[in-house]
Amino acid sequence: MIKIGKKKYIIKSKSRFLIFIIVALMLAAAAVSAVMTLAGVNNVLGMAKEDVIEIEIEPGDTLWDIAGEYMSQETDRRKAVYVLCKTNHMSAAQLYAGQILKIPKDL
Repeated sequence: MIKIGKKKYIIKSKSRFLIFIIVALMLAAAAVSAVMTLAGVNNVLGMAKEDVIEIEIEPGDTLWDIAGEYMSQETDRRKAVYVLCKTNHMSAAQLYAGQILKIPKDL
């Protein structure tokens, strides 16, 4: 007769087990992040792709002029330039001709 019972596992090294758990959790987090990136989740600033306008920068364009053109009357232009920089992960000095700039529709 075969006895089928529960296997008992003994943890011989608590530190080795803890390191294993930490590494497993980090790998799981990396996998979830990769899947979300591949799935096209671009909600970094709370904006979906439909919430932005994409324009191509022409020679001579400045963030100040772009902010003035696309912002509402109530918006402070300095705040609009700040939002443009944060949305595009850049500084005002990194603007160049041919660059695609994302502009939030509610700027």
